[in-house]
Amino acid sequence: MTSLEPTLVFVGDSITDAGRDRADASSLGDGYVRIVADELARRGAPARVVNVGIAGDRAVDLERRWQTDVAPHAAGRLTIFVGVNDMWRRFDNDDPTTAEAFEATYRRLLDACGGAERLFLMEPFFVATRDEQRAWLDDLDAKRDVVRALAAESGAPLVPLHEIMTAAAAAEGVAALAPDGVHPTARGSRLIAEAWLTAYDAGRRN
Repeated sequence: MTSLEPTLVFVGDSITDAGRDRADASSLGDGYVRIVADELARRGAPARVVNVGIAGDRAVDLERRWQTDVAPHAAGRLTIFVGVNDMWRRFDNDDPTTAEAFEATYRRLLDACGGAERLFLMEPFFVATRDEQRAWLDDLDAKRDVVRALAAESGAPLVPLHEIMTAAAAAEGVAALAPDGVHPTARGSRLIAEAWLTAYDAGRRN
């Protein structure tokens, strides 16, 4: 790698983590980050890609480990993908995160990104697999609204995953995209990667 090659850092929860080897700093997992890295290499667009996703993370968890896991990489392009666990913990562990608390934490994360040349904000998604889970979307919708508003406010490209994954699940079936509503299959990961690359390419043109 040369000093002219950008550093792309991806931070988030299990969708970003995707089974990476946390003992190996070069491990990218087998999800959308790996697909993005492979596609950029195929294009002949060298980049240093770093995955610091950790399964189960909420926004507050990202904040706790920001200075140790994210800041040292001095990302030229930083992607933040968080929110679904901020919704999920309300229903599986009676540990809710209000939209107001989520926004406050997310704003502090953005404040900590001052050195990044470009930010990408990934919209959290959830595809209900059971009828009773449809009510969960009300909680997630408020957090999606936060991410969308902060993307507009900061000028960061938004990757609109909820709409993309919901439409794909309607066309192809939930099991083909994310059998539990959250964790993507290979097909789901490719859709996420393609959505990120669309935002990335648009940013390069602007």
